[in-house]
Amino acid sequence: MTLAAWPTFNGYKPTSIDWQPDAPEHWDVKPLFAVARIISEANQPELELLSVYLGQGVIRFSDVEEKRTNATSADLSKYQVVRPGNLVLNNQQAWRGSVGVSRNTGIVSPAYLVLDLGNRFELGFADYYFRTNSTVVHFLVSSKGVGTIQRNLYWPALRRCPITIPPLPEQRAIAAFLDEKCAKVDEAVRIKEAQIALLRERRQILIQQAVTRGLNPDAPMKDSGVDWIGQIPTHWEVRRSKYVFTQRKELARKDDIQLSATQSYGVIPQDKFEEFVGRRVVKIQTNLEKRKHVEVDDFVISMRSFQGGLERAFAAGCIRSSYVILQPLEPLSADFFGYLLKSPRYIKALQATGSFIRDGQDLNFDNFSKVDLFLPPMHEQVAIAAHIKVGCEKIDYGIAIKEQQIVALREYRTSLIDATVTGKIKVA
Repeated sequence: MTLAAWPTFNGYKPTSIDWQPDAPEHWDVKPLFAVARIISEANQPELELLSVYLGQGVIRFSDVEEKRTNATSADLSKYQVVRPGNLVLNNQQAWRGSVGVSRNTGIVSPAYLVLDLGNRFELGFADYYFRTNSTVVHFLVSSKGVGTIQRNLYWPALRRCPITIPPLPEQRAIAAFLDEKCAKVDEAVRIKEAQIALLRERRQILIQQAVTRGLNPDAPMKDSGVDWIGQIPTHWEVRRSKYVFTQRKELARKDDIQLSATQSYGVIPQDKFEEFVGRRVVKIQTNLEKRKHVEVDDFVISMRSFQGGLERAFAAGCIRSSYVILQPLEPLSADFFGYLLKSPRYIKALQATGSFIRDGQDLNFDNFSKVDLFLPPMHEQVAIAAHIKVGCEKIDYGIAIKEQQIVALREYRTSLIDATVTGKIKVA
């Protein structure tokens, strides 16, 4: 059901709020200080630690997947007490939406703002209302700072923010409506994410089977004698990797462009990578004379190769001196090896050659040399790569469609919440 299909209220009144010019005529319009007061209660370090996360509101710190604070080692006696129904704002990130109404008793950083909303708000409605885009605009115009990195929110400015308040029975009805609709949207998103995971798994299986077994399901097989390779067609050759690739040690040429080794795009021009990711990257400033020359279809061992495999070069240029450049010793299908050298089984074999994470060491040519490779005949390499490309394009198209559907669902969820809590549509 589109938002345009929902009924609206019979009458509206002006609010004098730029970003919400009108509201249902029976809703109150008041400054925040008329219904809320700032509170600061501390010295209860035994309470559960809470945090405010963008897109999640106030959650238990124990539920945070990636801990981003040293709160567990801080003096928790200074942390502020939060009770159910309190509005909590990250004073530096509230303008981005890092706010929420707590459903739990606990403590939060002393840098946060904690507000008692009194008896004018139902908890569920308030959590939707204060986190919606229309309300977050209040926090942006009330924040002070330079640029968009950090803007601080202070109560003297926040207290004047105008808000719209429906009657409590209507708030409860709105919260129940949004709980039901958002749960359905979230479930639809979860299903599509699971479908994407299955498609990605299917993609990986397609690559793994094709590169290790070829395209003929009836081809006689043999034991390769190498654990990570397993069985391969009998006419394929197993060879030490140092007899397939050698190190290219040529230093950068005068007219070489700067390249970036990336897990997502391979080895590409640095300006092209910046274009893809939409941001600037750190430029090499030292040891410029030691940069290494790279040719198209070389492979590069980068600092992340132990996680995501080796990177294929799609452009000629130069790269930082700490990387290892692999040059084929004979004609090979770069497409085929592009899939092989990033396959999960190959990466796992690379990881077994050293303790990279524990020791902080870089992957080098010696590690690469310890992992044997297999070579199908050249014509098979080309055919296998073409088969994988066609199959992956179909799967990637399916993934892209589902990702677009997820974006649309989340946009609808956001718009529905915004329209409901600001009275643009009537649901109760």
